[in-house]
Amino acid sequence: MTCLHPTHMPNPTILIAGIGNIFLGDDAFGSEVARRLELQSWPEGVRVVDFGIRGLDLAYALLDGHDLVLIVDAAPRGASPGTLSVVEPDLSVLDSSEQSPTLLDAHTLDPLKILGLARVMGGRWARLLLIACEPADLGGEEGRLGMSDPVRVGVEGAAQMIVRIVNDFRDGWLSRNDGKTVPQDVVEHAAVEKRT
Repeated sequence: MTCLHPTHMPNPTILIAGIGNIFLGDDAFGSEVARRLELQSWPEGVRVVDFGIRGLDLAYALLDGHDLVLIVDAAPRGASPGTLSVVEPDLSVLDSSEQSPTLLDAHTLDPLKILGLARVMGGRWARLLLIACEPADLGGEEGRLGMSDPVRVGVEGAAQMIVRIVNDFRDGWLSRNDGKTVPQDVVEHAAVEKRT
């Protein structure tokens, strides 16, 4: 449902976090999108960072307290390769005692563990969305440089989608997680899933 009277947010703090491993094929998606977005000029309060697999850096960035966090990543969701999704994850699992954010791997970035670690360290954000792209090939055990064609095409689409989301958020169309001003054609609500 859309809001008829959005609340303009002139300078909200927005973190756009590209994540992924450039040596694992389509897993490079988030990093590639971030690199593309870093070339643009952004309004005050918007920060674009290619975190790659630097999970601790992302956790510390989340301590800054943001109005909106956009995590950009390749995420298998069962769609055709290159399919883009905007997902609002259900982060209630972070409050579970079973969640162990301290077990980090220096060679991968598990978004769930990083979000859990940031939450334990005191990180808070008003709204978090995942900009996901369905991968075709994550490189396997041998790894692979370069993304598949469908995912490479998805980089530009994701960059345009993120610009729209940032503008919509600043204009009040994607408010602070109140569930009333979220256009249902833009954001899909889903449970967080661990990546393997």
